[in-house]
Amino acid sequence: MRVLVVDDTEHVRRFIAEMLGLDGFDVVGTAANGEEAVALTLEHDPHVVVMDLRMPGMDGLEATRRIRALRSGQQVVLYTAYLDETVEAQAREAGVALCLGKVEGLPRLERELSRLTLALSRRD
Repeated sequence: MRVLVVDDTEHVRRFIAEMLGLDGFDVVGTAANGEEAVALTLEHDPHVVVMDLRMPGMDGLEATRRIRALRSGQQVVLYTAYLDETVEAQAREAGVALCLGKVEGLPRLERELSRLTLALSRRD
């Protein structure tokens, strides 16, 4: 599965990308903000974009809206420390496939990405 990792905190972005790579995911790129996320999604054609919420400039929800406007079937997983019912509702409206809290940890993210991989392979 091709994954694009988006997070404005460089060490978090690098850590997520490295851990996903070690677990067999093909990390096709990383982005530090929403603008980069949109551009790199179009350039690298990931199966899933792992998107942070709070970033300077364009936040993760607006980036998701723009990505989904250009690629309606693009899977986006919101991976944020700021998850509550309001954020989850806004994320669903933006087109996010799944919301995960960073407090749930990387193992949960990896499990959910594996589940998405299986679901995507069944569609193809």
